[in-house]
Amino acid sequence: MLTRLSIRNIVLIEALDLEFARGLGVLTGETGAGKSILLDALGLVLGNRADSGLVRSGADRASVTASFEFARWPIPLDRALTEAEIEVEPGEPLILKRQLRADGGSKAFINDQPVGVALLREIAPALVEIHGQHDDRGLVNARGHRDLLDRFAAGDGEAVTAAWRTWRDARDQLEAMRVQVDHAAQDRDLLTAYVEELTALAPEAGEEEELALARATMQKGEKLAEDMADLAHLFHGSDSALASLRTAARRLDRIAAEHPLLEEALAALDRAVIEADDAEDKVRAASDALLFDPAELDRIETRLFELRAAARKHGCAPDALSAKLEEMRATLDAIEGGSEELTRLEKAAAAAGVVYRQRAEALHTQRIDAAIRLDKAVAAELAPLKLDAARFRTAVTILPEERWGAHGMDAVEFLISTNPGAPFAPLAKIASGGELSRFILALKVALAEEGGAATVIFDEIDRGVGGAVASAIGERLARLASAGQLLAVTHSPQVAARGDRHYMIAKSSEGTVTRTSVTLLDEGQRKEEIARMLSGAEVTDEARAQADRLLERA
Repeated sequence: MLTRLSIRNIVLIEALDLEFARGLGVLTGETGAGKSILLDALGLVLGNRADSGLVRSGADRASVTASFEFARWPIPLDRALTEAEIEVEPGEPLILKRQLRADGGSKAFINDQPVGVALLREIAPALVEIHGQHDDRGLVNARGHRDLLDRFAAGDGEAVTAAWRTWRDARDQLEAMRVQVDHAAQDRDLLTAYVEELTALAPEAGEEEELALARATMQKGEKLAEDMADLAHLFHGSDSALASLRTAARRLDRIAAEHPLLEEALAALDRAVIEADDAEDKVRAASDALLFDPAELDRIETRLFELRAAARKHGCAPDALSAKLEEMRATLDAIEGGSEELTRLEKAAAAAGVVYRQRAEALHTQRIDAAIRLDKAVAAELAPLKLDAARFRTAVTILPEERWGAHGMDAVEFLISTNPGAPFAPLAKIASGGELSRFILALKVALAEEGGAATVIFDEIDRGVGGAVASAIGERLARLASAGQLLAVTHSPQVAARGDRHYMIAKSSEGTVTRTSVTLLDEGQRKEEIARMLSGAEVTDEARAQADRLLERA
């Protein structure tokens, strides 16, 4: 419920802090005192358009802060805050704030976290429901009638929603497969040619890199061929340096024992021969690796050209050609097996459609039964509200199949006829301002156990009525408020007497400065205010006595 409303520099309100409680709160005051300003301020913090004209004259900015507390979070509110990543701890109040500058700019906050105004508008229906003389939202808006009837019916809407999603997903899969098969079938001949071409090419992952390395190595061998031949002669010729070293080593070996220096010379020569042998082995290995074969080089270059040309043709890297081939084969397989898959998906979609129809038809039956009960409940409330000649009907209409959805197959709208023989029509098109408010009250009473916003506000619902009708309105407002929180802006003493808390709105002037104030009345002040409402400008003892009687009966 709404627990606190703080207003700063809004029109005639300089600074105002109001606290609210459960039950029925009534707001009274003379015409022009500023009751509409309170509703404008509340509308601002609930995401209404920021009008710079709301900023108090002489102030550069204005603000409105509203605090809400919940025993249990409404599901739409919890979902919206979670999606917006707004964290509110259990038991912590929800605090909405809107700042408005005189130049028209505005900022919005939820629990001190900056948010977009759109989020305020999104969560507003779960927080406050306002009904007035020119209400075009809430119960008047046909878009919400289906949900209201479903809550009244306690129908299995979740089962219908789940069946709809299953059916929708099955149809989506079926359509996707149809598109895939149709497109693939159009390219069947081309795909077949591509598969044959790539199958003959037989590309392998990593093949291009291996071929490029082999080609580079051969090209180096071609450049080094003459040098390698000279090196081979130096190592293997009869007059090669290595042959001379070996001859010298053999001769030294025969005479080395004759002198220590000759032994040392032999040892050094042996090491030289060993190093020379090692060098020979490495030169031979390099020569083998750099072996230049013109035929093999030509084969490698031809293969590289074929791989790279195919890659360009199919828009991929050479290494991806083998994967591309498998993809094309899978597509061809899909074409061949497409009819079987399509048949399977068609059966699945048809079965899901049957389940959805069954559940939607069951919900339709529940809605029809609930509509009859709701019509009777509303009809019982019309006569006491001086709407004896009016009739109320809940129209449940089966929609064309293309408009079925998660909500089922029905459109639901509340219709009224205000005079005998007059046709039924939507609420907003038939009822006058006062009648509309009383119809809404009758609906709210009938739907009292079906949930709604945390706080409900009726703005001058009693305009133009008095006596027994005003008493009936007051009694019903009090009944609605017993299960939650309801605020009523009223000119009727019968309604005011029903309030659990009574706020008086007054306007005062000091020189050229005019201010609006709101006071929570005690019992004595409350009696005096109701007496004023009964008698007018001059409060008489008779009016005070009548006020006492109203309060006692309430």
